[in-house]
Order: sequence, then structure tokens, then C-alpha cells
Amino acid sequence: MKTLMHYLFLLCFNILLPAVHSQCIKDQQQSLLHFKNSLQFPSRDSVDSYSTKVVSWNSSTDCCSWVGVTCTSNGHVVGLDLSSETISGGINNASSLFHLQHLRSLNLADNNFNYGTLIPSAIGKLVNLRYLNLSYNYGYSGKIPIEISRLTRLVVLDISQCYSLEAPNISILFQNLTELAELYFDYVHLSAQKANWSQVISSSLPKLRVLSLILTRLSGPIDQSLGKLQSLSVIRLGQNNISGPIPGFFANFSNLRELDLSSNIISGPIPRSFANFSNLRELDLTGNNISGPIPGSFANFSNLRVLYLSSNIISGPIPGSFANFPNLRELDLRGNNISGPIPESFANFSNLRVLYLTGNNIFGQIPGFFANFPNLRELDLSSNIISGPIPGSFANFPNLRELDLSSNIISGLIPGTFANFPNLWHLDLTWNNISGPIPGSFANFSNLRVLYLTGNSISGPIPGFFANFSNLEELDLSSNIISGPIPGSFANFPNLRELDLSSNIISGPIPGSFANFSNLRVLDLSCNSISGPIQVSFSSYSKLRELNLSSNQLQGQIPTFLPFAHFLDYSRNNFNSIPLNIGDFLIRTMFFSLSSNNLHGLIPASICSASYLQVLNLSNNSLSGMIPQCLTAMRHLSLLNLARNNLTGSISNLEVTEDSSLQSLEISGNQLGGQVPKSLAKCTKLEFLNLGNNNIIDSFPCLLKNISTLRVLVLRSNNFYGGIECINTNDTWPGLQIIDLAHNSFSGEIQGIVWRAWQEMMATKDGSQSRIHVGSQITTCALLRNCTQYGRSFEIGVSVTITNKALEMVLVNIIYTYTLIDFSSNNFSGPIPKEMGEFKSLHALNLSRNAFTGEIPSSFGNMQVLESLDLSQNKLSGHIPSQLTELTFLSFLDLSYNQLVGRIPTSNQFSTFPPSSFIGNKGLRGFPSMVNNKAGFPPPPTVNGSPPKFGHHHEVNWDLIIVEIGFTFGFGVAVGSLVLCKRWSKWYYNAMYNILLKIFPQLEERIGIHRRHVHINQRWWRRSID
Repeated sequence: MKTLMHYLFLLCFNILLPAVHSQCIKDQQQSLLHFKNSLQFPSRDSVDSYSTKVVSWNSSTDCCSWVGVTCTSNGHVVGLDLSSETISGGINNASSLFHLQHLRSLNLADNNFNYGTLIPSAIGKLVNLRYLNLSYNYGYSGKIPIEISRLTRLVVLDISQCYSLEAPNISILFQNLTELAELYFDYVHLSAQKANWSQVISSSLPKLRVLSLILTRLSGPIDQSLGKLQSLSVIRLGQNNISGPIPGFFANFSNLRELDLSSNIISGPIPRSFANFSNLRELDLTGNNISGPIPGSFANFSNLRVLYLSSNIISGPIPGSFANFPNLRELDLRGNNISGPIPESFANFSNLRVLYLTGNNIFGQIPGFFANFPNLRELDLSSNIISGPIPGSFANFPNLRELDLSSNIISGLIPGTFANFPNLWHLDLTWNNISGPIPGSFANFSNLRVLYLTGNSISGPIPGFFANFSNLEELDLSSNIISGPIPGSFANFPNLRELDLSSNIISGPIPGSFANFSNLRVLDLSCNSISGPIQVSFSSYSKLRELNLSSNQLQGQIPTFLPFAHFLDYSRNNFNSIPLNIGDFLIRTMFFSLSSNNLHGLIPASICSASYLQVLNLSNNSLSGMIPQCLTAMRHLSLLNLARNNLTGSISNLEVTEDSSLQSLEISGNQLGGQVPKSLAKCTKLEFLNLGNNNIIDSFPCLLKNISTLRVLVLRSNNFYGGIECINTNDTWPGLQIIDLAHNSFSGEIQGIVWRAWQEMMATKDGSQSRIHVGSQITTCALLRNCTQYGRSFEIGVSVTITNKALEMVLVNIIYTYTLIDFSSNNFSGPIPKEMGEFKSLHALNLSRNAFTGEIPSSFGNMQVLESLDLSQNKLSGHIPSQLTELTFLSFLDLSYNQLVGRIPTSNQFSTFPPSSFIGNKGLRGFPSMVNNKAGFPPPPTVNGSPPKFGHHHEVNWDLIIVEIGFTFGFGVAVGSLVLCKRWSKWYYNAMYNILLKIFPQLEERIGIHRRHVHINQRWWRRSID
């Protein structure tokens, strides 16, 4: 934005040098005509199509009458304005333009010069120039010609907004421009000037009043030499890397009207010297590290119109000195640590047009004096702690266009005064405690384009007057308690781009009027009670990119004719069939989920033609038959979930391509057989593999060892056999966090070297958990149930069935900090490797129902975050290591049915474990183990048997009874002494009284008088008895 002075210069220039027609000098006219003919425009039929000035130039008229040309009284051309003419070819050094030696003003701003066009060096010939404007020419590149230094009479130089220009040595460029008053070099690269830019400017341009160097790559602190330019009225240094505090010498700029230091790395408080800026109109300190409170010196800014202090770390309340800003039009304090209520001083802002207070700690209610802001156009109070209802004073905003009160704790109803916002086009009330129906006053919002009401308690049906919102582009009513059907009036939204009605209790079918949403890009109706078959034809939805119908009661065949949609989620409905040609309608689809429906039949092979597909989820259905081999061969597929269906056949021949993107493969809970496919070794990006609960017969899949990205491996409940050592490979799984081999027939000893390779379960040297960083966004989503794609949150649906704390559970949200090892119900033997104690990040360990021997490793005491430990039904011997008592997070322990001996530790949480944790160990003794270790104790069940059931013992627990008898006896003796022995009760009363007085001395004043009264009354009572 140029200063007013900039435009006044041109205005005065034209007034003082009026054009006198019929006085044009012939050679001046010829030079202009030659110049016109040399110009190039975007197309060959250009001049008449694009030019609005040059097109009128012809030899039959006086050149002083041509549009854009200004002459003196003697016919010399002194002004040329060809701005916004779409000139494309550039101007070379031989151009006749440079024959106009009397030229004082040249404006070539805002043209379409081709990229790579150079500023002609011949411009230095125009030595009489006072005004030169080459701004907004994005095609200019290279260095600014040093010949500009010859323009010694130059007053205004504007080469701003030319993104590819670089300044030469500015000490040479500016050395002769001593008359320069306004310098606009925004976006010119000055990085080569280093830190001496301020010294050069202050010494070369003594008359400078306007300095604009926005986004010029300046760095370092501002040198104090700049303080010499005491005539400066405009300083714009925003979007650089200027550091340090705001200089104190700024106090010398008493004429300052505009100061822009935004988007730098300036730190420290706002200096008190700002008190000298009595003429300041615009102050922008946005996007720095400015701290401390807003100073009271702001009280002197009586002429202030624009104040931007957003995105800093300013703290404290808004000062009352803001009352002295009667002319304030725009106030932006977003993204700070400002606290307290909105001050009463705001009541003086009668001219306020824009108010942003979002992202602070402002509390209290919305004040009623907002009624004093009749000119307000934009109001943003979002992301604060504002409470209470929306005041009725909001009725006085006839010019309001944007209102954002989101992410507060505003309660109550939406007031009917909202009817007085005829110009409102953006309304955001999301994530508050607003209740009640959508008021009828909304019917007046005929200009509304964006309406967000998500995350409240808004109830009732969707009102029919929404039909009035013909300009509506985005509508979000999600996460409320809106009920009833979707009204047919939705047909009147021809411009609607995003519609989100998710997480309500909307019922009924999808209305046929939805077919009119030809511009719709996002449609989310998930988590409602919408029912029936889909009767709407989606063939008109050519622009739809995201469709979410999940978690409803829809039935029939799934909707098609959405070839350009990127995201399709039909999960958790009652759809019963997939069209055989479904792949023809997934041309651009990246995410496709049909999980948790009633789908039957085969998986259509046509899905493989969806070449852009990255996520495919068909889990929790009744699909049968074999897995199409082409599914795992899809090159871009990152997540494939076919779990919990009725799929059969062998997986041995599944093929994976060399450049596979597969990161998650889940086929658990089917009836699949065969062996682990050898082609899986090609999945070098695989992170999640779940083959559990099938009929696979194979040895341990050593072919997976070369997949260093693997994080989750589940082989449970199959027919795997043999050892788990992989002799011919040295590859490891450094990122492994879950491995579940339970309920198989694995056997043999486990070597310690196997465990040392799993670095994710260990800790780094400083004790923090090790971390494997993943790159792509899909990778992050592969292990997380909820992930963000295309700016929205979607549910992926990856899950693992595990046994933890003796309970079988489905882990549906696998976070990167959860780790588990489950080798239970196999035939492993030999000692437990002591190296397992290095797993300091392990949360759950289950080695139960095997044949492990030897002692429990004392190194287990190093697993500081362990929550569940199950070593039951093995052949472990020796004592329970005392180091286990140091596992303070341990909430489940099962050591039952082993051959352990000695006393059970009782410190820390060990005393909380039930007897069942230690039962079946004949040599154990001591609390809390209350087990019958007689020789005839029944043996533990076998691996394939049922787990033992406890809780029906009829033994007398003498340890517990003795404690209870002792407590009862002691309590009876103490109370009996107080009741029966007067001497003892008197001593007890006095002792307790003295103790209370020592703790609460002030009781003497209150109790003393009452005590004396009691003593007198007792004495009187005794005398009366006598």
C-alpha cells in the first residue's frame, strides 16, 4: 500500500504541469509512436484487446492529448503513465522512450513483462526524472541497473513487488540520490548488503521520509545510524529476519505515521519511547517475540487507526489507556497471552471496523457496550475463555460481515437479535455450550456464505428457512443433537461446496434434493440414524471429493457414479452388496471403506483397477472366497484390511510388486490357510502385519526380517511351529513395538540376541523412549485409528486382538508409545533370557503357558513402565526377585503354577496383588499369598485346557482374623476406659484440649469462656445435689 504522499505527488505534478494541446513537438510525437510500435502484448491482435491508453495514440492527434501523456506548455512530454497496460515484451535500451529527455514522471507499474525481463539500463538517461514507478512487474529479474544512480533529481523511487530482482551495491546505487524522499524496495533482495544497509541509507538519503523494505531478506538488529533520518514518517521493515529489541532511537521519529516491523524475530518489550509517536496512525508488530504487557504509553496514540500486535507473547490485561483511541478502526491482538476481561475502555471505539482477540486467555462475558460499534465489520473472539450468553446488544451491527465466537464456553440460546445482521456472510459459533434450536432470526441471513455451528448442544430439526441461504457455500452443523429428517429445502443451495451434518441424531432417508448439489466438494452425514436405500443419483456430483456416510443405517447397494471422489467411507451401515464393476467408479479414489456392513459374496476383482487407491478397508463383513491376487499387487495401496470375514483359500501365492507401497496388511479372523507369502519380503515399507486367527501352517516367517520398518507383527492363533531364530539373516526390526505369537506351536529356546534387535522396546541413553520417524502422511495413519488426510480427520480402522492383564481385548488405537510381547500358549523352553530386562519401554509381557525353566531374571526390575507381567504355567524356580517391587507401574502380575519358593515380597504394590497371582507354587509363603500348597493340590490345566478358576476356597484365613480381633480388642479397651474411668476420661479431655490449643491458639478466646461456664454449671449442679 503506497502512502498518500505518493499519490499527492502525481496529483500535484499533473496540476502544476497542465497539458496544453496543439503544442506537441513533432519529434516528441514520433518518439512516442515508435515506442508504441515496439511494445508487445500477450497476443498478436493485442493492442486493441488489452491496452486502454496506448490504443488511442495516433499521428492525427496531438500527443499531448493522448491518454497517459502529460506535456508542458511548450510541448515537451514530461509525464508518461503506462501502468496496467499488460505490456509483455519488455523495453530494450534502444527504445525511443529514452529520447524523451524532458520526462519527469514515468509509471510502468503493473504490466505483464515476460519472466526474465531486465530493467533497461538506458533508464539512466532520463536524468530529469522525479518519479519512477516500476512496481508490480513480476517478470522483472536480475539486478537493478546501477545507472539509476544518475537520476539525481529523483524524489520517488518505487521498484516494489518485483519478486526476482536483486539490488546491486546500494552504497553506489543510492550515493547520488540525495533528493530522494520515498523509497519502495519491497521484495527486492538485499541479503548481499548484510547489516550495513541502515548506514548506507542514512548517509546517502538524508531527506528520506518513506522507507519501505518489506521482505527484502534483511537480517540482524537495526543499526542506530538509522536514527539520523528524523524526517521519516513511514517505516516498513516487515517480513525480514531483523532481530534484537525495538531500538530506543525510534523515539527520534516524532513525525512517524506508520511503523511496520511485522514478521521478524524482534524480542523484548514494547519500549516506553513509543510515547513520542503522537502522530502514529498505523502500528504493526505482528509475528515477533515481543513480550511483556502492552505499555501505558499507548495512551498518546490519539490518532491511531490501525494496531496489529498479533502472534507475539504479550501478556497481562488490555490496558485502560486504550480509551484514548477514538479513531481506531482495526485492532488485532490475536495469538498472545493476554488475560482478563474485555475492558470498559473499548466502549470508546465507535469507529472500530475490525476487532480480533482470538487465541488469548480473555474471560468474562461479552460486554454490552459492543452496541457502540455500529461500523464493525469483522469480530473474532474465538479460542478464549469467554462465558455467559451472547448479549442482545449484538443487534446493532448492521455492517457486520464476519463473526467468530468459536472455542469458548459461551452458553444459552442464540439470541433473536441476530436478525439484524443483513450483511453477515461468515458466522462461526463452533465448540461452545450453546443450546436450543436454530432461531428463526437466521432466516434474514440472505447473504450468508459460511455457517459453522459444530460442537454445541443445538437441538431440534434443521429449519426449513435454510432455503433462503441461496449464497451458502459451507454449512457445518456437526456434533450437536439435531434431530428429524434432512429437509427438502436443501435443494436451494446451488453454490454449496461443503456440507457436514455428522454426529447428530438425524433420521430418515437422504432426500432426493441432494441431487442438485452440483458444486458440492465435501459431504459428511456420518454418525447419524439415516436409513433406507440411497435413492439419490450421485451422477451430478462431478466435483465431489469427499463423501462420508459411515455409522448410519443405510442399506441396499452402495452408491456409485463418483469417479473423481478421493475419499469414500460407507462403513458401519447395512449395505449388502458390492457392484461387480465397482472399480470403474473409483478412478481417482484414494480412501475406500466398506467395513462393518452386511456384505456377502466375493471381493470384486475390478477394485484392482482403482489405480490411485491407497486405503481399502473391507473388514467386519461376511465376504467369502479367495483374496484376489491383484489386490496386494496394487502399486499405490498403503493399507489393506480384510479382517474378520469368511475368506478362504491359500495365501501362499499372494503377489506383491517390487515397488509396493503397502504399509499395513490385516487379514486376521478368516479361514485362510497356506504359508506366509514369500512376496511379502518385497514390502520394504510394511509397518503393520496381522495374520492372526487363521489356519496358516508355516515356520516362523524369517523372510520378514529384511523389513526394517515393521512395527506390529501378529501371528496368534494359527499353526506356526518350530523355533523363532533366523540363522541365515542378520536383519532386525528396530522399530518393532508389538509382537504376538500366542496360541501356536512354536518351540525351542529363545536366544538373547533375538531380543537385543528390538530397539523400540528399549530406551535411549537419557532414558527417553527411542523413536523411529516415519515420513509420509499415510505412514502415520497406518498405525493410528484416526488420521488426517486432505485437512480432515478420518478413521482408518486398524486393530489388534491381544491378551493383556489376563483379558482378551481389541486394541484399536495403536499409539507409538505402546509396546507388547505375547509368546503365551506355545512350547517354548529353556531359561528366560536376561536381556529382556533391557526393554525399558515395554508395557506388557506374556510368556505364560510354556515350558520356561530357571529363575525369573532380576533384570526385569529395569522395565520401569511395565504394566502387565504374566509368567504363569511354566516351570520357573527360585525366589521372586525383589527387584520386581521396583516396577511401580505394574498393575497385573501372574506367577501362578510354577515352582517358585521363598517369601513373597510385600513392598510397594506387591501387597495389592490377589492370591491367584501366586497360586500353584508349593514353596511360596507369606502375605498376600493364601494358597493351599499341600501335595495333593490339583495341577494347572494344560496349554489347550481352560484356565483355572479361583474364589471358591473354604479355608479359614487366620492371618486376617487375628488382625481383626486385635483391632476390636484394642478399640474396646480404649473406649471402655473413657466411659467407665472418670480419672482417665478427665486426663484424656485435658490432654486433647491442650493439644488443640497448641495447634489452634485462637480457640482459647472462644472455648475458654464456654469452658468456664461449663465449670460453673457443674459446680452449681453439684451443690444442688448436695
